[in-house]
Amino acid sequence: MKRIFDLLISVVLVIILLPLVFILAIWIKLDSRGKIIYRQKRVGLHGKDFEIFKFRTMYPNADKKGLLTVGGRDPRVTRIGYYLRKFKLDELPQLFNVINGDMSLVGPRPEVRKYVDMYNPEQKKVLNVKPGITDYASIYYRKENELLATAENPEQAYITEIMPHKLELNQQYINNAGVITDIKILWLTFSRVLFG
Repeated sequence: MKRIFDLLISVVLVIILLPLVFILAIWIKLDSRGKIIYRQKRVGLHGKDFEIFKFRTMYPNADKKGLLTVGGRDPRVTRIGYYLRKFKLDELPQLFNVINGDMSLVGPRPEVRKYVDMYNPEQKKVLNVKPGITDYASIYYRKENELLATAENPEQAYITEIMPHKLELNQQYINNAGVITDIKILWLTFSRVLFG
């Protein structure tokens, strides 16, 4: 049922949003050099790696200076990248991850291998479900980069404070998973992005 729901909604959204995707692609290309789509390895279902798709929001090779985005105006982020991130438009290409079957519309956000390797056995249970575009943690930590900007050591704060809480929220989702829960999370995500 969940797969049918994901596939149906994703295909409909891709068709509806195609003009917007085309405009954003041109804007990204005109704004800075580099590819339109950014691909990154993330850890998916059962701990298997897959490539996640995003609209590129940083200058080329900026991710080599760190995996976390810190502050509202990280200098590695392009001009259009700031707005893509603010309104979560950089996540739109992940609809193709959903269509491919690597991701679900709703589920624990997939992490990079570096942080997944730090999970304890209990936390690794989040890998038993398909990762998603949005979840409770995405909504709660919508301004994560601004939160990290206040930390003396952003990466340490992420590892010791934010990541464990995200995993707790992920477990909360897993314990109450279902189409109704997914619809609720999608609506909360949409309303938070639009209305703050």
